[in-house]
Amino acid sequence: MRSFRNQDRFLVCLITAAGIIVATEEQRNPGWCFDNSFTHLPEVFFSYTKPEPVKHAVNVLFNDDLANDLGLDADFLRTLGAQVFSGNEIPAGAVPIAQAYAGHQFGHFTNLGDGRAVLLGEHVTPTNRRVDIQLKGSGHTSYSRSGDGRAVLGPMVREYIISEGMHSLGIPSTRSLAVTATGENVLRNLPLPGAILTRVAESHIRIGTFQYAAALGDKNNLCQLLNYTVGRHYPDLPNSPDLPFTFFQAVLDKQARLVAHWMLVGFVHGVLNTDNVSIAGETIDYGPCAFLDVYHPETVFSSIDSRGRYSFEKQPVMTQWNLARLAESLLLACPGEQDKAVEKFVSILDTFSERYEKYYLLGTNAKLGLQCQEKEDAALYSDLLNIMKCSQADFSSTFVGLSQVLEDRNADSVLLKMPNFNHWEQRWRVRLSHESSSLLEIAKRMRTVNPVIIPRNLKVEEALAEAESGNTELVQRLLSVLHAPFSETLENRLYRKGAPLGSAPYCTFCGT
Repeated sequence: MRSFRNQDRFLVCLITAAGIIVATEEQRNPGWCFDNSFTHLPEVFFSYTKPEPVKHAVNVLFNDDLANDLGLDADFLRTLGAQVFSGNEIPAGAVPIAQAYAGHQFGHFTNLGDGRAVLLGEHVTPTNRRVDIQLKGSGHTSYSRSGDGRAVLGPMVREYIISEGMHSLGIPSTRSLAVTATGENVLRNLPLPGAILTRVAESHIRIGTFQYAAALGDKNNLCQLLNYTVGRHYPDLPNSPDLPFTFFQAVLDKQARLVAHWMLVGFVHGVLNTDNVSIAGETIDYGPCAFLDVYHPETVFSSIDSRGRYSFEKQPVMTQWNLARLAESLLLACPGEQDKAVEKFVSILDTFSERYEKYYLLGTNAKLGLQCQEKEDAALYSDLLNIMKCSQADFSSTFVGLSQVLEDRNADSVLLKMPNFNHWEQRWRVRLSHESSSLLEIAKRMRTVNPVIIPRNLKVEEALAEAESGNTELVQRLLSVLHAPFSETLENRLYRKGAPLGSAPYCTFCGT
């Protein structure tokens, strides 16, 4: 028989015909330590909102590694956590809210908010790390407008897969603790199985949150949001009249680093609206995202991005555009004359390209095995991309092939047969001769930054199709190989290649 300690209590929400009622039940606490600092802000930034109960909650996926990282009892949550992950139970200390924010969606400003998500609260880990625990697809909120607030199983599993893949690649990202089936269908074009994603983030404060505060026109509210965000994410910034500018510069730096990461692995976010840009510098809101197979800079996967606003090559410039919207929002919090504040923000914004190029060049040099930097390095990488574009080369496989070329001149015949590659290879080898390492040492170093495994679009779709039919075996296999993206193993051999040349263009959908 399971024993309980007196202090191990939390609130259990019982589903009745009348909805959710709250009762107290002795039950083992899996380690939740909730705080709710966001609710100390003015209530214009959120609304108290309980998740809507679901019919039959069953965990489809559960992230043991993440649970352990958060100091949670993975065994308990894997077996008994579905009621919390579905919103049927509210843990002790959690104060569920929906957050308000705005955003430029494909260039058009609108007020938004958590229309299908509820923030349970902020969990504080044993190492004193504070993270948001959010339920995505948990029902109607005051920001839902005409939406039902629900989510579909396929897109929730997709976010779980891609976000965990990004984490394994070392790219800042929200993570997924669980996907929970609701036992109910969600009506889109057709009835589809419903699910809720439990998302873990440094926070859910977005550029759009600051846009929302600025649109309200209340300087005090905006300053409170600014001070709260700095305290949570940038505590080392000095509290001075220049805080709006130093904060902006810190956010800009994180975004420059993040988008450089994306460009180095061929990731296309797909819907880089201002409400999808995290102030904490994490990749967030995995909707119509995907990874490049064949390299082409103008690649767009999203079915709704008909003009290519968020194509692969435009991600840096669109990130800078989004940052300009943050600067506009911070103007209200600036002391002194607005014209001078505008000039200062513009001067900071103008540094984005330089900062991005710094992070990008460090990454491209690493991909080519270069540790020191020389003047022609950027051109060397750019020229290789042009060869890849003309040859319709696979983005990830090409860089893996480069290390093989160093190890064995005849290792990758496809790479060596690319038009103009031989001449480029000669330039590369001359450049490598300036390094102090041997070619085998360089090849070994390259293998630590050029992934053998990414979430290949074809494999993701195969896994999602099986998951929607009730079988998660392919999802589990894919997650297993994504866990070690830089290692060639027998198990991941079938996951290394993209769709065959001549395949129909891959198309993604936002999906709810």
